[in-house]
Amino acid sequence: MKTTMEALEGNRCKVTVTVESKEIDARIKKAYKDAAYKYNFPGFRKGKAPRPVIDNALGPETIRAQVTDDVINDTYPQSFEDVNLYPVGQLEPDPENGLVERGKDYTYVYEIDTKPEFELNSYDPVEVALPQHAATEGEIADQLDALTEHYYHYDPAPANTKVKADSTVSLKVAATDDKGENLPYVSEESMQYTIGSGLYPASFDEELMGLKKGDTKQFAIDVPEEPTAYTAGLNGKTEKIHLDIEVLSLLKKIKPELTDEWVKDTFGFETAAELRERVIESIEQQKEDIIPRLKENNCLRVLCERLEGEPPEDMVTDNESEILKDFFKRLQDQAITFDAYLMQAGIDATQFREDIKRQATDMAKEDLALDAVARNLGIEITEDDVVAEFEKSGASDPKALYEEWKNGGRLYLVRAGLARQKALDHVVENAVVTEYGDDAGEDDVKFVTDRSASKEDADKAAETE
Repeated sequence: MKTTMEALEGNRCKVTVTVESKEIDARIKKAYKDAAYKYNFPGFRKGKAPRPVIDNALGPETIRAQVTDDVINDTYPQSFEDVNLYPVGQLEPDPENGLVERGKDYTYVYEIDTKPEFELNSYDPVEVALPQHAATEGEIADQLDALTEHYYHYDPAPANTKVKADSTVSLKVAATDDKGENLPYVSEESMQYTIGSGLYPASFDEELMGLKKGDTKQFAIDVPEEPTAYTAGLNGKTEKIHLDIEVLSLLKKIKPELTDEWVKDTFGFETAAELRERVIESIEQQKEDIIPRLKENNCLRVLCERLEGEPPEDMVTDNESEILKDFFKRLQDQAITFDAYLMQAGIDATQFREDIKRQATDMAKEDLALDAVARNLGIEITEDDVVAEFEKSGASDPKALYEEWKNGGRLYLVRAGLARQKALDHVVENAVVTEYGDDAGEDDVKFVTDRSASKEDADKAAETE
């Protein structure tokens, strides 16, 4: 097989492929033989019908058209390899391509878009900000606070305390529908309720603002389109919920003091200082695991900002397909429906599609940016590099897998992946890093210590951390 490529305008190219007559003749012979066995031809035993009879029955160009399609489909992936092509999107065969003929080489032409070669506006070392490796006082305090938060209790607040956005109150609630009939699932003789928890609609919370112990209030709220825990099942049954509420008390959250005695009884450590050391170890272990990945991600973000050009839509579409394939496979493995996932994530199908689009676009930008870095550094991937990658794949037969990818015209993906990884390694290694601590602001990375509900759970967590 002989392949040549001609660059066209933009990132498009024209590829010409010639397949030798010897292979064409072999394919035609096999196609006729297969047809002779596949169909019944009157007067001939299975597999014995001659070519004229087959042509007369199926059409004079049917076999040639079939062989032509097979030749193109089988050989165009190999042509990518022959001319070192990184295709983007689908090929478009030349409508002037003819049909194969016995005893003649077959030449066909197709056009296809290729991956563009963009540049970066700077190849200087990237500058990134990362959390310092040591646990900061703020991180330690946050985690100790989270641990005590798990064991809080409530005490009554002073009588003159007023309800505000984060208050927890004890309420008596009587609820009726438009007909004045009691709504038992909304009514409570005594219930503990936290403003903003979502058990009632936001309009319910607004009516409570400024009330204090002993206050009563009557009001009505609309049944929300999106049901809450206390309004579920009311849509279509009543337009409004009529409420008569009494504030029994306001409650103040009390968290335990981090004393040696409490720490020993709750977590099994001898002292609060020992628990603090365990928290520090946990935070710093998480940082050790997370910071390298965070550094890579931040470096990639900077490179994408430097990219001069937008990825072609076909690259983005290909990435979307891969992301969706992996996503739905994970859902299937976890026995979760797509609707259930959307509900858990709190998004709708439109938001989901937009998220996937953003991910796919970011992936394409990262690839193009790393390609630019690889070219700038003169990174070259040898055949030995590619072979070694298959040997490291863990496949039972790396050589067979290599040949499969080669015949399928997919080795360009391996070469590109290796070059990008080398480029990323270089960028990460040479990045200028600024470490931040407790004053980092909104983008702080949170490191979470496992919370345990009992001494036994805490001991197990301490052993595995």
